[in-house]
Amino acid sequence: MKFRMAKNSLFAVLLRSPWWVSLAVAAVLALLAAALLPAAYKAVGVVSALPFAVIAAIAAKRQWQLPSAARVEQTRQALAKLGWPPFADLLEEAFRRDGYTVKRCTGSVVDFDLERPGRHMVVCARRWKSARTGLEALRSLQAAREVREAQDALYICLGELSENARPYAAQHRITIWQAAELAQALRGVPLPAAATK
Repeated sequence: MKFRMAKNSLFAVLLRSPWWVSLAVAAVLALLAAALLPAAYKAVGVVSALPFAVIAAIAAKRQWQLPSAARVEQTRQALAKLGWPPFADLLEEAFRRDGYTVKRCTGSVVDFDLERPGRHMVVCARRWKSARTGLEALRSLQAAREVREAQDALYICLGELSENARPYAAQHRITIWQAAELAQALRGVPLPAAATK
């Protein structure tokens, strides 16, 4: 059985928060323990702040690798100006760099068929400029995933997901890439000059 942390547990919330929040909690706990506990228990009280320091370190490592808000917005604007062929080329380059064997698909909901040892993923990216993605697009991707017997599915969009689409994606383990995830995936991949003007 694989352990999964509850989505709204204290540690899960702290992992999603800026790293310094966990560090501040650890410092406050350690100071309170040092100031208020009897001498025999001070060391134990100070050590009780250690899990929060560990969470701070994990969050800092994760956040260090994330693109800045300015970079996310710059990527979103640049990708919104692209046509399908250059956008598909960028994605293909990013997928190959991440170790996937990439096969482009035409005439179906699946735009890329990705494989690497032990994993098969289908990707729908052609509707990346849509202002809003509804349930039907995700259902189509899920159906294609089942037909191709792929373990993973990825839907790429710059716009918002409808109210029903996000829970459906979570329920069926469909990964959603929006501007932040695209900025991360395309790190180091130069955007075409036409997209940055």
